[in-house]
Amino acid sequence: MRYSMFSVHDHYPEEDRSVAAHYDETLDHMVLAEELGYESFWLAEHHFHEYGTVPNPAVFLAAAAQRTNRIGLGVAVSVLPFHHPLRVAEDYAMVDILSQGRLILGVGSGYIAHEFEGFGVAGATKREHFDENLDVLRRAFAGEAVSVQSSFNEIEDVAVNVPPVQRPHPPIYMAALRRESAYFIGRQGYPMLGIPYASVDELDELAGMVADYERGWAESGSAEPAPPVCFAFHTYCAETDAKAREDAEAPFDYYVRTRLYGKSAGWDEITERGYCLMGGVETCVQRLRRMREMGIGHVAMMMDFGCMGREKTQASMRLFAEQVMPAAGAG
Repeated sequence: MRYSMFSVHDHYPEEDRSVAAHYDETLDHMVLAEELGYESFWLAEHHFHEYGTVPNPAVFLAAAAQRTNRIGLGVAVSVLPFHHPLRVAEDYAMVDILSQGRLILGVGSGYIAHEFEGFGVAGATKREHFDENLDVLRRAFAGEAVSVQSSFNEIEDVAVNVPPVQRPHPPIYMAALRRESAYFIGRQGYPMLGIPYASVDELDELAGMVADYERGWAESGSAEPAPPVCFAFHTYCAETDAKAREDAEAPFDYYVRTRLYGKSAGWDEITERGYCLMGGVETCVQRLRRMREMGIGHVAMMMDFGCMGREKTQASMRLFAEQVMPAAGAG
């Protein structure tokens, strides 16, 4: 099992924590995650709403690159239809250079209506827009002089002059919000990201999603084994289930009340349905073992939800790394 961290970076303007303070807190979490042995730390991209306050993860990850030395720096995801693909290639090539080859680039087509409206981008053609921009991005990373004439881009023989450290490009993960996407992502030969909170009703459904992805990968022509799907789970670890609930129920329910997208109705539902890692040490260990049995090999913990605060988030991070990971098994 591989263990990472993920933050949607949900913001709460009515609380006594500014955007600047939240940025500082998250950078501290990233430094601690490296010290504790987490494999990578991922940030979401969101726009125009307190749903998330990292509109350009490349800027944030460049700052994190100067505070860390080993941990992978991920974006989950860069919403490709919102940006010129050559700008995406330049920005993230710089992150890869500044981090000495630690960038992990998740990409997606977007799903929130107000973000498409804010950028004046048509949601109806987002799939075609995404596919074209991803093709341009890969070619630009590889050093190719790109030419494209379409309704989305007008590019004539342009090459990016800052090649990434990782060749031909940093790892590119593709996001899936629906089970039916998993097969097609695998068939294209991309590693996959998923957020069960937004995708399924029960934990057991993820076994089918993993199987669909691996079936697609087997048809991709790749000689390599399928990389483990990275699923992001809301996580809070305490010594006991009761203590976890005491610390994290109010922040999680606050998160659910104020977010724009998701299936869970709150603490009771998400813990009963199982697609989370919230509870005492033993509960978290048993849940991870169940996930491993389902074929899940990489989990990213979402621990800083609902204005949780630095102290509780970092206590959960430490306990999970020091007691849960060794008991559940590391990969």
